Amino acid sequence: MPKLSIVIPVYNEEELIAPVTEEIIKVIGSDPDYVEIIIINDGSTDKTELVLQRLKSKNPIMRVINFEKNAGQSAAMACGFFEARGEYVVTMDGDGQNDPSDIPKIIQRLNQFHVVCGIRSQRRDKFTKRISSKLAKWFRQKVLWDNIEDIGCSLKGFHRAPLQKLFFFDGSHRFLPILLEMEGYSVGQIKVNHRPRSAGVSKYTNLGRLTKTWMDLLGVYWMRKRKLNYRIRKSL
Repeated sequence: MPKLSIVIPVYNEEELIAPVTEEIIKVIGSDPDYVEIIIINDGSTDKTELVLQRLKSKNPIMRVINFEKNAGQSAAMACGFFEARGEYVVTMDGDGQNDPSDIPKIIQRLNQFHVVCGIRSQRRDKFTKRISSKLAKWFRQKVLWDNIEDIGCSLKGFHRAPLQKLFFFDGSHRFLPILLEMEGYSVGQIKVNHRPRSAGVSKYTNLGRLTKTWMDLLGVYWMRKRKLNYRIRKSL
């Protein structure tokens, strides 16, 4: 069984997924006893599937899962988590904006925490996207009282066992550290590099993300308020 599973959901990333995968292998290596790379192709309509077939033929540590149709990032990540066999799971985007050289730092911090969240110290996104993220963070923290600096950073590390016990819903990928913290697991944070997208286009719009996140936020608020909270004083 590998020690590390890297989970990457992709949708229409035919230009970027090959260099991203090759860069990960340069950093982590290709020992199947240590690492597996699980790529979930979330119903791509471009040549992503063909590119992944070629990559898989050259890299035995890769596992490729092709969805019948687009199911969304939460579904893709949940599928990757349930397929993962490693002691640790690292998630990242397939668009090249996360830096694979940060993966060893994430893994090191997993010796101390159940969850490690990346913090993009210098975001390479458009101004409007950065502003909307800051507003969303402010509002989320007012509602949930969490201390996650950059919950939107896809580069995160987890212990696999807690992940596979979670209840997943559409939108849950945005709140994974909070959901795990609610279950009593420890959360650490670390600054990571962030790079500009070199090809393709983002699959999200600020308005579309805001509408979905608002509903998800209310759901997580309800879950936190209604969570059972008891401590056994004595058993006979």
